[in-house]
Amino acid sequence: MPRTALRICPLCEATCGLTLTIAGTAVTGARGDREDVFSRGFICPKGAAFGQLDADPDRLRGPLVRRGGRLREATWEEAFDAIAAAVPALVEEHGAQSVGVVLGNPNVHTMAGALYPPLLLKALGTRNLFTASTLDQMPKHVSSGLLYGDPFAIPVPDLDRTDFLLLLGANPVESNGSLCTAPDFPGRLKALRARGGTLVVVDPRRTRTAALADRHLAPRPGSDALLLAALAHTLLAEKLAAPSVLEELTEGIGELTAALGSFTPEAVAPACDLPADEIRALARELAAAPTAAVYGRIGSCTVEYGTLASWLVDVLNIVTGNLDRPGGALFPLPAAGPRPRPAGPGRGFALGRWHSRVSGHPEVKSELPTAALAEEIETPGDGRIRALIAIAANPVLSAPDGDRLDRALAGLDFMVSIDPYLNETSRHAHVVLPPPPPSQSAHHDFAFNGFAIRNQVRYTRAAVPLEAGRLDECEIHARLVLAVSGMHGTAGPDAVDELAIQSTLAKETADPRSPLHGQDPARLAGLLTGENGPERRLDLMLRLGPYGDMFGTATEGEGLRLERLLAHPHGIDLGPLQPRLPGVLRTRSGRIELLPDPIAAELPRLRTALADRPAGLVLVGRRHLRSNNSWLHNVPALTGGSNRCTLQVHPEDADRLGLADGGRARITADGGSLEVPVEITDAVRTGVVSLPHGWGHDRPGSRLSVASAVPGVNVNQLLDGTLLDPLSGTAVLNGFPVALTPLP
Repeated sequence: MPRTALRICPLCEATCGLTLTIAGTAVTGARGDREDVFSRGFICPKGAAFGQLDADPDRLRGPLVRRGGRLREATWEEAFDAIAAAVPALVEEHGAQSVGVVLGNPNVHTMAGALYPPLLLKALGTRNLFTASTLDQMPKHVSSGLLYGDPFAIPVPDLDRTDFLLLLGANPVESNGSLCTAPDFPGRLKALRARGGTLVVVDPRRTRTAALADRHLAPRPGSDALLLAALAHTLLAEKLAAPSVLEELTEGIGELTAALGSFTPEAVAPACDLPADEIRALARELAAAPTAAVYGRIGSCTVEYGTLASWLVDVLNIVTGNLDRPGGALFPLPAAGPRPRPAGPGRGFALGRWHSRVSGHPEVKSELPTAALAEEIETPGDGRIRALIAIAANPVLSAPDGDRLDRALAGLDFMVSIDPYLNETSRHAHVVLPPPPPSQSAHHDFAFNGFAIRNQVRYTRAAVPLEAGRLDECEIHARLVLAVSGMHGTAGPDAVDELAIQSTLAKETADPRSPLHGQDPARLAGLLTGENGPERRLDLMLRLGPYGDMFGTATEGEGLRLERLLAHPHGIDLGPLQPRLPGVLRTRSGRIELLPDPIAAELPRLRTALADRPAGLVLVGRRHLRSNNSWLHNVPALTGGSNRCTLQVHPEDADRLGLADGGRARITADGGSLEVPVEITDAVRTGVVSLPHGWGHDRPGSRLSVASAVPGVNVNQLLDGTLLDPLSGTAVLNGFPVALTPLP
């Protein structure tokens, strides 16, 4: 008889609860969990296709090891033997910096990806870390670090209580949200309008989100920072700023007024291609709203002034008094996060503590730009990356100039990839370690609960027993740590988790501010529960977290720990977001530093953009509801329909260029050219074309039978990787000039 099991969906940031139908060990259906405390039964097409993804026949069932130039099936012991023989020897001969680590977006969608990469990096001792953040969200981390002293202190819009929501470069109806974890984002936007609130969307495309809006502004791509600066200028110049209680926590308001003096609506209007009166009216409406929240995402991050745009989003929330208040933008308090500490000055946030070897890119949040990975592999000299560990990463498609990176990866001495597929990147590996299907893995959202619009906590154990011959994903990561650190064969994977627990408790018991100060770490470790190391670590984080019992004798309802969470399979609601300032501040001053020096130094460059008038076309990307970057193109249920790799062109531009709907065109930019099918639509404004990212599944050696049948093209091949947002090192993936030529 079929049975049901609960599973938190790992396929996007909404983290919806699923009820899986299981026959034997096969997932035969998936529906929304109506009792889930957060998602309340919502499901999107990705979640509904969970069973197809789980059973994809192209998923690797066991490890692969390269022998004689070919990847061949191997045992797990053979795979880890190969890693243990290669990586420590390379480090011994060429130093720790000869190894690079690449972390892809799916890492934050798994427990293993959250728990083990920090341990891997510590074991390797390398500073050559590259992640998807510099292709996506790093500007937001930098702006938060500079404003609040903590790059993870990212406020999220209080969707369920706000009266006015301004969205820039975000399409949550199709993306399900990003850096704003909100199941049923479309329903929440509709509820906002139903209760009399206002939704304004700023996007050069008429997206499905824009179609829900009260007002849609379609500026020139890449002009977000100018528009936001003009809004802030208007608020300050017209004395509409009302920071309220934030004023005593904030320094630099006077300096900000002077710094934004030249960004009047009239000055920015030509570059934004928006009427000055409309910009001024929007600022006044924002100020007049009882509560309001400004939210910007990937379209405002992956542009030339991405960090300035991200900073100005928070500036608007601050000067209107909407930061850290219900209905505005608030800081979540995740259950497995650190316990709040007393307010006071902190260490602050610094950029450029070291620099990349070849081009001298500054470090940001301990990361280097992913756009610089190819040159760090190719360029001879001390510190050249000779070995690479790629975890759930496909930078050949996600980073600029994938052809160059493709060639560079082929020249590595050694490469390890943790990936369920042989894709465009993992096909270069010397060892491929495939994790099991998601039904066979436990799940807790360590990352996304830090961006959730409501405080809650959920955990689901594996819905299906681990298949014979597979290793749990956490065990794969733990064994990798042992292999690179020279401990392969001398310790089991549980030792990695126990060392992590001991280290955390040693630090906690040595901290005079901790309630556990002076206690015995070994005794405390013995109190942890859980079936395995990852569960014990989760139990530890819950106990030490803001709702935890701190190893007391808490009874039901008094403190959070794993046992209580397991007793609530649909999750525990911890209530709406609450004001948290000044406790979240880690700046050296202990206040919000509204105009930090790196931002002030970048503003003159933004002033030069006032004269920008793109003469030709500029390109923006787009996200499909039934896709997530390059992940899901191999799932039949999520292909076809509107999920196509087409170049969207406005009818006026198509007529001018002689393009036909369904015809083909050559699109050219600094990094190269592509041949693409044309889709003529007024969903894009004039002067703008749109091509989705995550496509280009046509490289030999990959094993993606569904995706390769309709491969599309890799939009990032149009870029050479030299254009970056200087403060964050984020690649400019939107708003860059292109040229179109019709093809017969």
